[in-house]
Amino acid sequence: MNNLKVQLSEEVAKALKSGAPVVALESTIISHGMPYPQNFEMALAVEDKVRAHGAIPATIAIIGGVLRAGLSRDEIESFAKKGLQITKVSRRDIPVIVAQKKDGATTVASTMIIAELAGISVFATGGIGGVHRGAETTMDISADLEELAQTSVAVICAGAKSILDIGLTLEYLETKGVPVLGYQTSELPAFYTRESGFKVDAKMDSAEQVAEVLRAKWDLGLKGGVIVANPVPAQYSLDFKDMERVIQNALQEMDQKGIKGKDSTPFLLGKVKELTAGKSLETNIQLVLNNAQVAAEIAVAYATHQKI
Repeated sequence: MNNLKVQLSEEVAKALKSGAPVVALESTIISHGMPYPQNFEMALAVEDKVRAHGAIPATIAIIGGVLRAGLSRDEIESFAKKGLQITKVSRRDIPVIVAQKKDGATTVASTMIIAELAGISVFATGGIGGVHRGAETTMDISADLEELAQTSVAVICAGAKSILDIGLTLEYLETKGVPVLGYQTSELPAFYTRESGFKVDAKMDSAEQVAEVLRAKWDLGLKGGVIVANPVPAQYSLDFKDMERVIQNALQEMDQKGIKGKDSTPFLLGKVKELTAGKSLETNIQLVLNNAQVAAEIAVAYATHQKI
C-alpha cells in the first residue's frame, strides 16, 4: 500500500490503518451521471448506505491535481454542481490532470487505479464499460476492461451497461482472465434490467463466498480485478425487451447524428432516459444504492478474512 500518492481523508486513513472495511466510490457518476441535485443527493445516500452496512465510504476524485480518497460533503456538492464542467478522467487522462493541477471526475478505470494505490480492495459503481456495439469496425472498447485485467480491485456493479455488446464484453473479460461472479444470480444483469441472456462464470450466494474468491485469487498472486454482478432490485428493473427497443432507437439516432467515441455513452444514456420517460434515472439510482450495500457487506467479509 502506498498512500504517499493518494491524499486520504482522516476517516479513510484511520479505517485503512486499523484494517477496517472501506468501499471506494467513483465521482464520474456524480458529475456526469445525472443532473443536480439528484446527483448530490444520490452521492450522499450511497455513502450513507455503505456506512449503514458496516464499511467506510471513500469517494474518489482528483482535486487540484491531487489524487483523493474520501471527500467532504462540500467537495461532493461542488462536483455535483459543476457537473460536466469537470473533466471525466480515465487512465490516460490522469497524468495530464495531475500535471495541470485540475479537477477530475474518476471513471471505473481511474477509480480502480486510485483505490489500489490507496490500499482499497472493494469498489461499488453503477455499471462497467465494455465492448460497444459495432466494435468490430470502430474498435470502441472501454478502458474499464483493460483496467480489470491488471488492477486488483473487486468491482461491484449491475453488470455491463445495456447499451453495450454484452456477449463480446464477456468474451473480452474471459480473454483477460477476469472472473465474472453473479451475486445471487446465474445470469449477468444488464444494468437497467436483471437479465441479459448471458451466464456469469459462477454464482455467489453470500458476501462471504465472494470474499473467499477474492482472497484465493490475490493470495495466489493472480493480479487483476473481479466483477461482482449484482442485479438491480426486481421492483426497479426495466423490461428487457422494452429496453432493447429503446437502445436500438437510440443507436440509430446516434449514427444519424454522427456521434462517436467518448461522446457516444453520454448520448446513449441521455437518450435512454428520454425514451423511458425518466424511469431509467430512478433505476440508475436504485441499482447504485443496491451495489453500495452489497459492496459494504463484501468489504466487511473481506476485512474479516484478512484478520484471520
